[in-house]
Amino acid sequence: MERITKMVAERPVVIFSKTNCCISHTVKSLLHDFGVNPVVYELDEIPRGRDIETALAMLGRNPVVPAVFIGGELVGGANEVMSLHLQRNLRPMLTRAGAMWV
Repeated sequence: MERITKMVAERPVVIFSKTNCCISHTVKSLLHDFGVNPVVYELDEIPRGRDIETALAMLGRNPVVPAVFIGGELVGGANEVMSLHLQRNLRPMLTRAGAMWV
């Protein structure tokens, strides 16, 4: 858990993903369309990815990926990110986190 806390503190937007997850790809594409350059950790490619996956599951993530952190806080997965977007709350959240400029 401590490792995840350090990883998400590094940048305004952090995504834990898997290379073969199409839902993760959709979330990454949405954020890139906003001009956000998130740090993406592909759990199937990084050392100790399984340990991180287990820790994310303990946070209540099911499915584990995508797990999106904005401003160091767990926002959730694709459903939560898309809901924020449709409610017009995603852009202000990204701006407050310093991930994008107006």
